[in-house]
Amino acid sequence: MTLSQRIILYVLILTAGASWIFISSDPAGTSASGKTSAPQAGFTAPDFTLKTPEGEEYTLSELKGNAVLVNLWATWCPPCRAEMPAIQKMYDEYKDQGFVVLGVNMTYQDDPFAIGPFVSEYGLTFPILLDETSEVGAAYQVRSLPSSYFINRLGIITEVVIGGPMSEALLRTRIEEALK
Repeated sequence: MTLSQRIILYVLILTAGASWIFISSDPAGTSASGKTSAPQAGFTAPDFTLKTPEGEEYTLSELKGNAVLVNLWATWCPPCRAEMPAIQKMYDEYKDQGFVVLGVNMTYQDDPFAIGPFVSEYGLTFPILLDETSEVGAAYQVRSLPSSYFINRLGIITEVVIGGPMSEALLRTRIEEALK
């Protein structure tokens, strides 16, 4: 093989390699360093829109600028019941600082008629949202109740707490981190 043939072969190999790198590259925004959503710390919180029992609609992404606790629960869940007073107390304490609680009831696996009495029993004043089709349960890959997601003002999950009940001290620490 002559020198000129080798040069042409090397150029073809380099061109093919560069083309392969370009074709197989990760499009912007689809890697972990982009703005993908995932139900874990460091990722953008998966967006959702749900309604309250009264029909009022809440969209998570519209709450950007606030620190948000998305708490997934059911009326039949003992740890969910145990942590509700602490969540309500922290909501009352931090709501004026831009803290929002979205209590997402897993309605598709709960008794819809038990939600109203549950809310009254615990004196809950934060929005209670109904996940009737498992939209949020699937997006957040819920395997256990309660499941709680602390989201900072930029919409990034700062902490995930699976199981419960969460104590006031744990809630306070996570809320203050999300409010930064």
